[in-house]
Amino acid sequence: MSDEKINLSLAEVYDFAKQALMGAGASEANASSVAQSTVAAETEGTSSHGMLYVPIYCGHLQSGKVDGKAVPVAEQTAASAIRVDAKSGFAHPAIDVGFEQLISLAKTNGIAVLNIYNSYNCGVLGYHVRQLAKEGVLGLGFTNAPASIAPVGGNQPVIGTNPIAMGVPNENGEVDFVIDQSASSIAKSEIMLRAREGRDIPEGWALDSDGNATTDPQVALKGSMVPSGGYKGFGIGLIVEMMAAALSGATLGKDSAPFGGTDGTPCNTGQCFIAINPDLSSGGQFYHQVEALRTAVSEQSGARMPGSRKQINREKNETQGVFVSADLLDKIKAFTA
Repeated sequence: MSDEKINLSLAEVYDFAKQALMGAGASEANASSVAQSTVAAETEGTSSHGMLYVPIYCGHLQSGKVDGKAVPVAEQTAASAIRVDAKSGFAHPAIDVGFEQLISLAKTNGIAVLNIYNSYNCGVLGYHVRQLAKEGVLGLGFTNAPASIAPVGGNQPVIGTNPIAMGVPNENGEVDFVIDQSASSIAKSEIMLRAREGRDIPEGWALDSDGNATTDPQVALKGSMVPSGGYKGFGIGLIVEMMAAALSGATLGKDSAPFGGTDGTPCNTGQCFIAINPDLSSGGQFYHQVEALRTAVSEQSGARMPGSRKQINREKNETQGVFVSADLLDKIKAFTA
């Protein structure tokens, strides 16, 4: 295995990801949607959800776990409600289709909700709520995942890492900040990364199948994740499960096929997004209040707003590009049509 790193521009990241996904069986539109999120992850320095995931996506396309040719179908079920059937395809294009109506309805009606079912891993949830914030609406996002967290006191996983995210707009038509956090103490992809690299994980990340603490990532992947904040983290995960699975009519995490592995069974998990027009909700006070909170944080030495480190990474990587291992790039190129 080589330690060589190759410097790629963000345009090259997009092209490599898109061509590999198409080579593995995705339509051009679906491959483009996923590739854009791959670029965003690399730009922010979230490499665990960037190029590293492309070979996994490609393997799942080939096994049938995700239908790369799927065309999502949207229906407006009420004045401010949209539902999208992802047709066992990528979540990204289903979200794209839903956002077209969600943003418009939220701006007109004050609030709107989008529920997606029969979908696959949506990547970095914060990426999607950022798109909402760019359009001037406050965005809330929820996504469930195959079960990997056991209830406190138990040892059988019931819910997934189940992230929740919020994208906050500013009055200049830009993104003020994004919060993106999971119900687990660490993203499962970080444990998967350590397992591939043969490195131990810190205590407090995961438990073995008997509910005991472990630092072995391989054992952890057969056990369960530790919820962030104990029973409070599990409670947040349950809230997400209600929003993204129960409310969407998607498969519960406990019944979903795993995101990993070569099993060709579709995951059919779900997502939920809520978009809110801040002007209609706050009587014009929203941006002032956000700025007051930001000031209260920034004036404290050593304190920072959520996502500030990712913003620094974006500013650097947009001009300097990113580094990807030669071995990983070879794996990605192998899928190219």
